[in-house]
Amino acid sequence: MNPNKVGLFGLSLLGLGMQNGTGMVAEKNAVRPNIVLILSDDQGWGDLAINGNLAANTPNINRIAHEGASFSNFYVCPVCSPTRSELLTGRYAVRAGVCDVSNGGERIDLDETTIADYFKKAGYATGAFGKWHSGTQYPYHPNARGFDEFYGFCSGHLGNYWNPMLDHNGEIVEGKGFITNDLTNRAIEYVKKNKEKPFFVYIPYNTPHSPMQVPDNWWNKYKNINIIQNATEASREDKTHTKAVLALSEIVDWNVGRMMETLKTLGLDDRTIIIYLSDNGPNGHRWNGGMKGVKGSTDEGGVRSPFFIRWKGKIQAGRNVEQLSSVVDLLPTLLDLAGVKPPLYNKPLDGVSLKSILLNNEDRNIDRTLFSHWGNKTAVRVQDYLLGSEGQLYNTKIDREQKNDISVSNPAMFEKLKKLLAYYNENILTELPHKDTRPFLLGHPKERLSMLPARDGKAHGGIERSNKFPNSSFFTNWTKTTDSITWNVEVVESGLFEAMVYYTCAPEDVGSVINLKIGRNRLITKLTKANDTPMLGADLDRVPRAESYEKGWIPFTLGNIKMDKGKTTLVIKADQIPHFEAMNLRRLVFRRIQ
Repeated sequence: MNPNKVGLFGLSLLGLGMQNGTGMVAEKNAVRPNIVLILSDDQGWGDLAINGNLAANTPNINRIAHEGASFSNFYVCPVCSPTRSELLTGRYAVRAGVCDVSNGGERIDLDETTIADYFKKAGYATGAFGKWHSGTQYPYHPNARGFDEFYGFCSGHLGNYWNPMLDHNGEIVEGKGFITNDLTNRAIEYVKKNKEKPFFVYIPYNTPHSPMQVPDNWWNKYKNINIIQNATEASREDKTHTKAVLALSEIVDWNVGRMMETLKTLGLDDRTIIIYLSDNGPNGHRWNGGMKGVKGSTDEGGVRSPFFIRWKGKIQAGRNVEQLSSVVDLLPTLLDLAGVKPPLYNKPLDGVSLKSILLNNEDRNIDRTLFSHWGNKTAVRVQDYLLGSEGQLYNTKIDREQKNDISVSNPAMFEKLKKLLAYYNENILTELPHKDTRPFLLGHPKERLSMLPARDGKAHGGIERSNKFPNSSFFTNWTKTTDSITWNVEVVESGLFEAMVYYTCAPEDVGSVINLKIGRNRLITKLTKANDTPMLGADLDRVPRAESYEKGWIPFTLGNIKMDKGKTTLVIKADQIPHFEAMNLRRLVFRRIQ
C-alpha cells in the first residue's frame, strides 16, 4: 500500500480501523535521529526575516530554513491549545476533547496516544521544556503523556517572565532568570545528559505571547526603530506592541541558535532533526504578508504558520515545499523519519507522513483536505483553494490576501468544498463537546503534587477573578463568610493529604479562619502568616497587558485532610474574616502523606 495514499478527507488509510499503539519497533539498521521540535507562541508567519519582515532579526531560524526545507502552505489552529493537541496526537483537536483554552477544555482526552508516548516506547529520551497547555493534573500532566522530563508550566500563559513559578516534574519550583533563556538552558542540559541515546526534545516557548515583557538590552534595539511595514488592517496596529514582538522574536531566535550550537559542539548536528513552527497567527495586528486575519481567525493570517525542518545530509538544503500540510502531520512524519513504526495506531490519524516529500524531493503528491475550526467558524482548504468561514471561495495560490471571491466563477470547486464542510460538520465536529464537563482529577497515586489553580475554580458571592482570562489569574475580593470557591473534582485514590494554599495576605488581614471541605471531610485552619507582595510585572511591561498581573505567591500549610475516592465538589470558604479580606488565592496544592 502506498503510504502517501489518503482518503477524500485527508485521513491516512493506514490509520483507519487500527487498534492498540503498543509494541513499538524501529526499522532494522535504520538511522535513529534525535529530534528537537521548537514551537513559538503567538508568532505570526510575518514575524520572521526569512518571510520578508524587514525589521526582524532571526538569523538562526533563517538558517534552519536555508539548511533544510521550508513549507509555504503549512497550517496550524487559530489558538494555542488546539494546535498543541494536534501536534501531540496527529489528530484534529476536536476529536481529542479540546474545546477551550482554559476551564479544563484544553485537556487532551486520556485515551489519546501522544507523539512522546510513541518515542518513549521506542527507547527515546523524551523531554518537554516550556508551555504545555494540555492539562495540569495527572494523568493529563506531561509526565503522564510520554515525557520523562518536564520543566515549564501547564497553564495557557504566564503573568511574569522573570523567575516565575514553574513546574519541574510535578514539583513547584522557581525559574531562573528570563523565561525563554531558562527554558533553553534546561533543554540544553537535557540534550547533553542524553547525548549517547536518541532523544525527542520538545521546546514550546511561551513568547512572543503577552505580557510583552522584554529585557532592556533587547528592548533598546527596537524601541526607537521605524516600523515601515504595516498590518493588513493598519489602523488597528499598536507599533509599540509590534516592536516588543520583534524583540521577543529575536530572543527566541538567539536561543534557537544556542541549541543549534550545542548540537554542533556535541557532534550531533548531522544526527538531529530540528523543526521550527508557531502555534497560531499573530497576537495582534502587524505586518503579516498582507494576509487577512490574526490569532483566533480561520483566515490565512490566523492559521498559516512558518514551518522549517532541517536534517543535514538527508533533507535537501534550501527546498521550498508547496505541499498542503498541517501540524497534524508532525506525528506520522517524525515517527516515519526516525524509523519508528507503530505496528498499529490506537486511533485513526488525520495527519499523513511527509517523509517521501522530504527525503525524495517530491512535491504536491498528496491530495489533502484540511479543516480549521475555532468557536463557530470553520474553514476548508485543499491545495490551492480556501472556503472561508463566511462562505467565500479563494484561490490561495494567487490570492493569499483573500480579496477576490471566486465562488461564482468556479462553481465546481465551490460545491466540492461545501460538501467537504458538510462532511466535517456531520462527522468530525460532532465529536467536540460544547462545554467541558470532566472533573479535575486529584490524588493520582503517581502524582507528586495535586494542583488546583484558580484558573479551574469557580467563585461564588463577592469573590472576583483577577482578570476575565482565567489562565494565570487568581481570586480576590474575598470579604464575606458567605463567599466561597469551588472546584468540580474526582479523587482518583483515597488517602491522607497535606493541603496548602498559594496566597497573599496583607498584615492587617491575618487571622481569617479557612474552611476546606472535600466531600464529607473538612479541615479548619487559621491563616497566621502575612504575605503582602505588590503586583509583579507592571513596571516591566512594554505595553499594557490584557491578562492578569502576578503576585509573589508563597505556600501556607492548612493541615492534613482525608480525601475519599470518587467525584465531589471541593469547597474553600472563610468561617471568620476579622478584618477586610481573607486572602488572594492563586492555587490549592495537595501532597499525599499516605
